[in-house]
Amino acid sequence: VRLTESGPGLVKPSQILSLTCTVSGGSITANYGYWSWIRQPPGKGLEWMGAIDYSGTTYYSPSLKSRTSISRDTSKNQFTLQLSSVTPEDTAVYYCATDHDYMSFGSWGQGTQVTVSS
Repeated sequence: VRLTESGPGLVKPSQILSLTCTVSGGSITANYGYWSWIRQPPGKGLEWMGAIDYSGTTYYSPSLKSRTSISRDTSKNQFTLQLSSVTPEDTAVYYCATDHDYMSFGSWGQGTQVTVSS
């Protein structure tokens, strides 16, 4: 399976960050698939943000739940991250990832840099 992130590289503070992960070589509705968003701020570790599973059920990190929304477009085999009210602390490389188990990440996209700045 191949995952490719896309979206704007620069977002202004207080706006909504929106990223799309396009999946090829596998279906986002295939049984037991979990499709996650993970980020890595500069100089920090990886942070799991949330996921959507094969049935469309969503899961969110408690620390980001109030600002995060994950959805999917099954016709395009894509899933999307929206993060609201961004601040410079949301600057990070954002990855999409997948596996057949919850909170496992066997396949990753290449990552996309998002900078929050005015």
